[in-house]
Amino acid sequence: MANGKLIVVCQSGGKFTTNGDGTLSYSGGDAHATSLTLNTKFDDFKSEISDMWKYDLQSLTIKYLLPNNKRTLITISTDRDILRFLEFHEDSASADVYVMTPSPPSPSDATSLPCSRSSHTMPNGPVSPIDAPTDYLPDEPIFPVDAPMDFLPDSEDAGKQKTPQISSWKSCITGVGQTFNTRHELHEALDKFSLAHGFHYTLKNSDGRRFCARCKAEGCPWFFIAPKLSTTKLFRIKKMNDTHTCGVGSIRATASRKLVASIVKEKLRDTPTYKPQEIIDDIRRDLGIELNYAQAYGGIAAALEELQGSHRTAYNQLPLLCEKILETNPGSAAILNTKEDLNFHRIFVAFHASLYGFQNGCRPLLFLDCTSLKSKYRGELFTATALDGNDGNFLVAFAIVDVLSDDNWHWFLEQLKTVLSMSPEITFVADMKKEMSESLSLVFPNCFHGYCLHQLTESLKRKFKGSLTLEVVRVLISEFHSAAYAPTAEGFKKCIETIKNISPEAYEWVLQTEPEHWANAFFKGARYNHLKSSVTESFCDWVSDLPAMPITQVIETIRRKLMEFIYTRKMDSDQWSSNLTPSAEENLQRSLVNSRSLEVVLSHSSCFKVRDTLDMINVVNLENWDCSCREWQINGLPCLHAVAAIEHVGKNVYDYCYRYFTTEAFKVTYSESINPIPPLDRCMKRESSLVLVHPPCVTRPVGRPKERKYALKSNQAVKRTLQCSKCKKLGHNKRKCKQSA
Repeated sequence: MANGKLIVVCQSGGKFTTNGDGTLSYSGGDAHATSLTLNTKFDDFKSEISDMWKYDLQSLTIKYLLPNNKRTLITISTDRDILRFLEFHEDSASADVYVMTPSPPSPSDATSLPCSRSSHTMPNGPVSPIDAPTDYLPDEPIFPVDAPMDFLPDSEDAGKQKTPQISSWKSCITGVGQTFNTRHELHEALDKFSLAHGFHYTLKNSDGRRFCARCKAEGCPWFFIAPKLSTTKLFRIKKMNDTHTCGVGSIRATASRKLVASIVKEKLRDTPTYKPQEIIDDIRRDLGIELNYAQAYGGIAAALEELQGSHRTAYNQLPLLCEKILETNPGSAAILNTKEDLNFHRIFVAFHASLYGFQNGCRPLLFLDCTSLKSKYRGELFTATALDGNDGNFLVAFAIVDVLSDDNWHWFLEQLKTVLSMSPEITFVADMKKEMSESLSLVFPNCFHGYCLHQLTESLKRKFKGSLTLEVVRVLISEFHSAAYAPTAEGFKKCIETIKNISPEAYEWVLQTEPEHWANAFFKGARYNHLKSSVTESFCDWVSDLPAMPITQVIETIRRKLMEFIYTRKMDSDQWSSNLTPSAEENLQRSLVNSRSLEVVLSHSSCFKVRDTLDMINVVNLENWDCSCREWQINGLPCLHAVAAIEHVGKNVYDYCYRYFTTEAFKVTYSESINPIPPLDRCMKRESSLVLVHPPCVTRPVGRPKERKYALKSNQAVKRTLQCSKCKKLGHNKRKCKQSA
């Protein structure tokens, strides 16, 4: 991209084809050239493209392929997308974009078929505008604009109500001399041909060198033979009898799994979460074909395997993936463990950009969490997530393991220790399980282990479910949270005394949960007032929403997400003009406003006594960066008492903020980039010496998967146990009470 300008070749009117290695190729159509700069706005770019071909501005879509990934089309729809496009092609002199619009109607039929997306039907079915009575013709057109003109059934097939796509399938097999590029293309054409004509076929004496098909009906003479042309992949029909004696057309043909896959493949490319029921409804509406759930589900599985690759083959590629991660991203970690039989056990990944950002810009605070993967072979995703200076999630490292176990958690922590060996004392927010505490103390002997407040809240709900009413549990949770966030021992004691007055059992439970691991007043590490590991919930929810995909695709998808995070946040920070990040600046400004009502009553050296509006005295020590209210020590930003003392001596309040909240530290966090990884399919052909890894020996359980561990919100309502107003016993109401009146 010379001089900040990129030449863009805009192409439209052609079509995409999928190559044997899964990459996309574009052919045909028309092309125009233009240029983009960092100042180009999306609306201007879209308007220029609209003028090139006189397209409707609202209907066109702009897409492109990444330089090192020709498998997935990326959409340009915002100014930020323009900047990403330019960054991805900064080393290129030119780049292609593909302009797509709904298929326009044929000019010859424009007068008989108006263009609109609305449709109207008579009580007995669709009505042609030609045959409809004049008093019925609606103000809006009858058929959708994106429907081809042969949507109307011809006289031969009027009773069958064939859709235009199925009608076009009748000519998929034309006769002797027809040539197909691959066996797969021939098989797909035969599926469509048989479905359009309404008959079943069977393959006879077919192998890699020839393709022979016959009508399945007994005695029917229809057949064709298509041998493979020597030294090529082409198949050509050599012999064919196109006569049926089986009553062709009267048989209700069904769509095969492969045919369903070919129909939905393009849809899945843009919408990976396409559901089986949506496929059933769409194919019934568009093609008039009835599918059952198993056919739709099988079609999705087959299409995804074509788009993403085989789940089993993906495990074979893991050694190569680790090698390529280290090769393309020096300083990263990619560690693969297998069992004795070479079955997959676990893999740990930490990119150099993430490690550098955490160690040089983030607080020494890590949240450990896990979520289940929607994979054919299941698996669990372990994550270690930090917070940037703007309180945004920052994934430091992750691992995919075969099963959720204490041994796998211990191994994950050991790998984390290896890549973070130079980091200061780290505070972990994680499960309160005894095994987790032991692993943390063994692997990170100087670390601090904070229990997740959300998990403790859920434990409290389960503990007193049924024995206390909904209102009582709500009050207990509120006081429990107040005790956790209380900065001083006095505030903590006041809250748990309230709990004791409500329920002595709940009071004893609170004391047994080791408050020194979750209460601000007693915790020795630095949690910066983040008491819940649910700060990683947005990332875990994003992972949970991913469709089932091979393990290499999961890792690649996470890598792309991290690359996007780094780029977008780096671009955002370039617009900041303050010393602190926006969230930190907002908190500091709030303290500045509130400090104006305070009075500094006594100062001695670096110590100050500050009186607040309630006539309470707080002691501030500027040399030690602390205040008796403990808000400064907990949050990392000067509290209102500290701000009053700092302004009293005429010093700059920004000099007393922890460096993690500065804009400079934020930019350092996102200063390194994550580089793309080349397609593994091509590399596998050249790396034949690599050891092949097999999928894990894990069977998928029967039934619906369990919900993620911390899916419930802490403020979610607790179901109240029924209590009889007559006998005062639990478990029933007055109407069902058996006690005599």
